[in-house]
Amino acid sequence: MVNQTYSLENDKDTLLAMYREMLLARRIDERMWLLNRSGSIPFVVSCQGQEVMQIAASFALNKERDYVLPYYRDLGVVIHFGMTTREIFLQAYAKGEDPNSGGRQMPSHFSQKQNRIVTGSSPVTTQVPHAAGFALAAKMEKNPAVSFVTLGEGSSNQGDFHEGLNFAGVHKLPVIFMVENNKYAISVPLNKQVACENISDRAIGYGIKGIKVDGNEAIEVYEAVKQAHQRALNGEGATLIEAVSYRLTPHSSDDDDMTYRTKDEVTNEKSKDGIVRFQNFLFEKGYLTETINDDLEAEIKKEINDATEYAENAPYADASTINNYVYGEKGDH
Repeated sequence: MVNQTYSLENDKDTLLAMYREMLLARRIDERMWLLNRSGSIPFVVSCQGQEVMQIAASFALNKERDYVLPYYRDLGVVIHFGMTTREIFLQAYAKGEDPNSGGRQMPSHFSQKQNRIVTGSSPVTTQVPHAAGFALAAKMEKNPAVSFVTLGEGSSNQGDFHEGLNFAGVHKLPVIFMVENNKYAISVPLNKQVACENISDRAIGYGIKGIKVDGNEAIEVYEAVKQAHQRALNGEGATLIEAVSYRLTPHSSDDDDMTYRTKDEVTNEKSKDGIVRFQNFLFEKGYLTETINDDLEAEIKKEINDATEYAENAPYADASTINNYVYGEKGDH
């Protein structure tokens, strides 16, 4: 358990703001599945089960200065850092106004320069050495910014993970690596991925701090990331955080998860849903009421309906723009 130096428990406004973003991410994701199954959008890679850790971690960062390098499940991170519901649906429909790639890339390849959301790629873990690079730039420029990068636990077995963490450890870089351990690398369970007890145990090999938290406990995740953020700004170097939860959906809309796990297992894990846990906490504190919750659900539903309708009717990119952002363009000089 992380020392509760940065307790949120009495900050009603922040807690309710966190809850709204968690709920928004969940409802967007649920709508994406409906659109995919009805043949409206081609692909979904889901965040369900990981929204709590994503939103809690994001609230512990400085969204005006820090850079985030999300992986494909990080809908919660990009929502917090400024990507709108409309923009999320535009990328799902691959429309020309999609801010990530102008409709050129698969869904969930997030990228938005104005909000310091750094472009991701299809090969997993490439964002880890990039995050070390952003942190190195911040250190060299004496810029009080931190880079925050996420990945699945399966990605922690890639060479990029070793290279990024090793470089960050050697140079004491202001970077936070958060492994979102959802217990499955596509179809491979955790016990067939790694021999070590915890992913966070790997930190010692790089000379950085390692922390393991319950990814379904919002305040625990927030405090871990907040402390890591402060350590980074203090020149104390990088932190590896392992946040443990469970992927509540198949790996993607093209995956049949019943070939490698059981319905009983998934049902049992759904009973531990971090959003429900956080909602109950807010009810107990008296910060959330049935009326507030119903109003919030109605507001989010309207936001999603409006975004879906806009994106569905938006134009695709014009064919004449096919080479845009692919080749360098001649400048004025």
